[in-house]
Amino acid sequence: MALIHNLGFPRIGAKRELKFAQEAFWKGQSSETELLANAKEIRTGNWKAQQSLDYVPVGDFSLYDQVLDMSVTLGNLPERVQGLTGSELDNYFRVARGRSTNDSDCHCVHAGEMTKWFDTNYHYIVPEVTATTSFSLNAQRLLKQLEEARRAGVSNPKPVIIGPVTYLWLCKEKDDSSRLNLLEQLLPVYSELLEQLADAGAEWVQMDEPVLVTELTNEWKQAFENAYHTLKADRPKLLLATYFGTLQDNLQQACNLPVAGLHIDAVRGREEAAKVVDWLPAHKILSIGAIDGRNIWKSDLTAILDWLEPLAEKLGERLWIAPSCSLLHVPVDLDSEEQLDEDIRSWLAFAKQKLSELTVLGKAINEGRDAVALQLQANKLAIDSRRQSARVHNPAVKEAVNNITAAYGQRQSAYAERAKKQRVNLHLPAFPTTTIGSFPQTQDIRKTRLAFKKQAISADEYSARMKAEIEHAVREQEKLDIDVLVHGEAERNDMVEYFGEQLEGYVFSQFGWVQSYGSRCVKPPILFGDISRPHAMTVNWIQYAQSLTDKPMKGMLTGPVTILNWSFVRDDQPRSETCKQLALAIRQEVQDLEAAGVNIIQIDEAALREGLPLRQSEWQAYLDWAVESFRISANGVSDETQIHTHMCYSEFNDIIESIAQMDADVITIETSRSDMELLDVFEEFEYPNEIGPGVYDIHSPNIPTVEQMVNLMEKAAKRIPAERLWVNPDCGLKTRQWQEVIPALQTMVEAAKRLRQG
Repeated sequence: MALIHNLGFPRIGAKRELKFAQEAFWKGQSSETELLANAKEIRTGNWKAQQSLDYVPVGDFSLYDQVLDMSVTLGNLPERVQGLTGSELDNYFRVARGRSTNDSDCHCVHAGEMTKWFDTNYHYIVPEVTATTSFSLNAQRLLKQLEEARRAGVSNPKPVIIGPVTYLWLCKEKDDSSRLNLLEQLLPVYSELLEQLADAGAEWVQMDEPVLVTELTNEWKQAFENAYHTLKADRPKLLLATYFGTLQDNLQQACNLPVAGLHIDAVRGREEAAKVVDWLPAHKILSIGAIDGRNIWKSDLTAILDWLEPLAEKLGERLWIAPSCSLLHVPVDLDSEEQLDEDIRSWLAFAKQKLSELTVLGKAINEGRDAVALQLQANKLAIDSRRQSARVHNPAVKEAVNNITAAYGQRQSAYAERAKKQRVNLHLPAFPTTTIGSFPQTQDIRKTRLAFKKQAISADEYSARMKAEIEHAVREQEKLDIDVLVHGEAERNDMVEYFGEQLEGYVFSQFGWVQSYGSRCVKPPILFGDISRPHAMTVNWIQYAQSLTDKPMKGMLTGPVTILNWSFVRDDQPRSETCKQLALAIRQEVQDLEAAGVNIIQIDEAALREGLPLRQSEWQAYLDWAVESFRISANGVSDETQIHTHMCYSEFNDIIESIAQMDADVITIETSRSDMELLDVFEEFEYPNEIGPGVYDIHSPNIPTVEQMVNLMEKAAKRIPAERLWVNPDCGLKTRQWQEVIPALQTMVEAAKRLRQG
């Protein structure tokens, strides 16, 4: 009998209960006891939703981030939070966001660096290590959840932890040491953890090692040998879980490591499944990730069975079936969607529906297709409906993409010539100040948007209220004496969803929320068909904002690569083709903004790096079409129009040449959490254009001092000529509150003025 299991379940709750519980705790409106009770209720609901599985994941739930959880489990929190008063949970949130609830200024600390989890839009807190780092076990979180699961009726709980090699690979050295040197002292802590889980009744432990789908040096490959030959003596059976890609040159090693089972991502690497079946020793189970854990399209169950059944005949009871990866990356429940277009709804599957697909596959393998004939027929009708739908395909859009020429991606003049014209045109001071685009999305703004959606107010009333919010943002920026203003984006629910709502080829869910980090959830739009832009999307709002002030006003757009990477994207054509469709739509908007008199336009590409393939040998193909798409969107303007772009929370030192090839006049980037370490690349690479290294960490409520900001900019000026530096926050300010934003921006402007004085 083939078994079915899951690698992880969304932890935010069907109605984002975790988000609201977290934020209430941080604001001091609820106690730690109440927060933990809410978390337990969400976990219990998750286990109930997975009760049909043969093995249910435990420990996949987190109050903020699973990597930070692992750091706590291993006793590896930064020294700066040691010795502070408060509970363990207080220190946990101090690392995550710089402070916990009711912390005084003396308890504010530098939050942990945050970056993307492999090639997803999920952010994790980067573990920090030095040559003197030591580890000590703190297994209470896992043991408590294991006990909770049993009490909730989970008969076969499967603890989930990040494996030792992937954990070290995610770490960042804070000195000149090598994190791999810490493996020897880390492994005894893992051994102790596994023994305690076994004592608590865990038969299997899922050991997540996604780093196995990347290109590893011989040292890292040897680390796997050392780690798992050490851990093989421990009692629980280990399921080594790989996902997000193919094993390729790591396939033989993954098959031969001394573990009881191996999980592979057969959605991204179906061609490897047969190889693994042949190579895997006969005593090991193989978990095949057959259901896409990262997208929301229904699986073609008949097609999956066509290639899965021959493997099942070979493996017999050694076959487990699962999603490709944790379902953390998809929304919770499609049944909540009552307003979604019925045709398109029939093409979708969220987390709970993916578990149902898994059940159908398991029953078909174990009892034959006749046992699930009705389910397979319904699935086939949905798959055929999508494949044949005229709503998906637009010949005019395909023709427009085919007509793209090299000229679409070229500015009229090189940067040096453009910069001279822009300085004359804009009259900006040295170290010009700006923000990244958004200002706080207050309760009043959200209530107004909701009232408009429910048709409780008219379009005219909605417009009037949004214009009042825009004017407020403009006036506040004028008081602060910021040099280049933004309209604040009051009218935008999300930097991708807002544009998708106005493009043909998109639909939207009501409750399709996915965790991005901590309490931050996003609702990715669903890109189901060919993309076109029927009308201008931002021009009227930006024109209104510019009419309020004599200072330059930035037009704010989201770039094609970010719209692509932050959407649930169609899987029936290459992503490069879809991206070029988006690029043409954004190009039209850029040209309309310029025609309306907007001469600074920011095209955010925050997600450019996260789309990189996990194997560096495959990077260039992606970067070629990603950079081309940005240039298509940005370069249909005159020399006098200044093009900005923004990238946040991405280690991009290794793709700096491609970023330079984007040829944006100004790029703004996150650097404050990394203490300007991201700028080290500029010591070797002479970046040709202007750059704004962020000096204000907007993901923390902490307000930096003038001295801190000046210090960061002085570090930047050692690498980049001062005349090409801008002063700005790390990212948009929509998640912050005005009472935090105003003093932080006052400090930022004061820092810029001090820098101008030399």
